[in-house]
Amino acid sequence: MNLVDALGWAGSALLVYSVLQSRMLRLRVLNLAASLALVAFNAIIGVWPMVAMNAALCVINAWFAVSLVRQRRRGSAFEWVGAGPGDPFVSRFLAHHGDDVAEFFPVARDLPATLATVGAANTLCALVLHGDVTVGLVAAVADDGAPAGTWRLLVDYVIPGYRDYTAGSFLYSPAGPFAARGAQRVVTGPELASVSTYLGHAGFAPTDGGWARALQP
Repeated sequence: MNLVDALGWAGSALLVYSVLQSRMLRLRVLNLAASLALVAFNAIIGVWPMVAMNAALCVINAWFAVSLVRQRRRGSAFEWVGAGPGDPFVSRFLAHHGDDVAEFFPVARDLPATLATVGAANTLCALVLHGDVTVGLVAAVADDGAPAGTWRLLVDYVIPGYRDYTAGSFLYSPAGPFAARGAQRVVTGPELASVSTYLGHAGFAPTDGGWARALQP
């Protein structure tokens, strides 16, 4: 196999791999790379209709990738709406995504019951929206053993296709649900060790046995 053939096969393989991605930004970036490789391959062998098609795909993927990055920076990708532990929308979300949520946040298996025992005044439960689509769930309880304004995170979950939008930057911002409840600090314990990478990206810092994030006023 010569280098030209290798370029064609690599571009085709990357194209197939890109459409298997559930995260939109990753899909767009990989598809852009595949299209660039296929532009070069088809130009070398002189198949100009394929060059034109892949060049158009390059432009489309680049446009969408830039739009996604801009949404992330502006924090405009998400909205949130408050919900109670018995809210049918929360139950429906957990019915569809409960197993995946519980893989990262074990308390989600009994989340409605857990929140109900704490009482509405000491619970935070919100659905995360992207346009008309419900894409995530966040839940926390007031930490009675900590200074006032401290909340203990139970669930901070976004479905796979929307994780590239960095929901954490929004949820813990002055426009997020924690700020609306007057939270000054969000903490969590070692039970969320499996999502420590995400917590770091969301602004949490390691503490003794867990993570904590101070919120901007």
